[in-house]
Amino acid sequence: MGKILVTGATGFTGTALCRRLINDGHEVVAFIRPTSKTGALTELGVICKTVDICDAEAVLDNFTDISKVYHIAAAYRTEHSTTETFIKVNVEATRNLLEAAKQNSIERFIHCSTVGVQGEIDDPPADEEYRMKPGDHYQESKKDGELLARKYFAEEGVTGTVFRPVGIYGPGDTRFLKLFRSIARGVFVMIGSGSVLYHMTYIDDLVEGIVLCGTHPNAPGEVFTLGGENYTTLKELVGEVARVLGKQPPILRIPYLPVFWASIICDKVCKLAHISPPIYPRRVEFFSLDRAFSIEKARRLLGYAPKVSLHEGLSRTADWYRENNLI
Repeated sequence: MGKILVTGATGFTGTALCRRLINDGHEVVAFIRPTSKTGALTELGVICKTVDICDAEAVLDNFTDISKVYHIAAAYRTEHSTTETFIKVNVEATRNLLEAAKQNSIERFIHCSTVGVQGEIDDPPADEEYRMKPGDHYQESKKDGELLARKYFAEEGVTGTVFRPVGIYGPGDTRFLKLFRSIARGVFVMIGSGSVLYHMTYIDDLVEGIVLCGTHPNAPGEVFTLGGENYTTLKELVGEVARVLGKQPPILRIPYLPVFWASIICDKVCKLAHISPPIYPRRVEFFSLDRAFSIEKARRLLGYAPKVSLHEGLSRTADWYRENNLI
């Protein structure tokens, strides 16, 4: 067997996936940027190659002896990033990798999309067939990248699978640190009713699902949503975080609409001033949009079965934050 290529290997999900693949006995190659910190990957035994995935020729030149690709890399949301940046990384770089995979007749290509391609969920929980309705430039570019991958799988002879992760968290990730920190300090304020739905996925369960996408005979040609066992209301999630931190659940609440309109004004003013806004619509919308999904297709076709409960996952995450003096 050839080497397994992982893009986005220095990120939270990519590093966890590399660790799993190495532990399973595979030889793993990572395409990294010149500025990437590779200490953790090198320690695992990952072969790190400086390759710009936006450069089609560089990708093809470095595709030697690759049998499988896990394409995790993406340009993620940063406020005021250009549409061109999202397209360059999330669409064109994906095309470069797919084309190299095609020319080298690799065993399987596993593409990481996002549930964000479906936008706000009007009738939760959403399954894989639920309509696509991206809500911003990032989600739009991820939709285009996913559709491109599916086109290569259907028409260009590349064997592959798409997965859409939901609300990734766990030790080592800091995406939810602000939530934990504000609850730990007793300053969390709920914007709106807290009745919207939110879905979390513990990193170990996600990696298990990704590996199933790359190995299970039922996976090729399919799209899978990979999420945790259950979803909750935002109020329930906040209450669970408070419990694992040994705090009383927050009770302060403010109306949604005034905060949302203030975020729009703040965002526009900061754009004119060329500074990053302290509050912006996308962050406020976290409190108003339903994010709940069905994982039944992955259960049925792949045998996907999340093992880490929300309470256990949040406890492990809180312990890691404490051990690293983050809360």
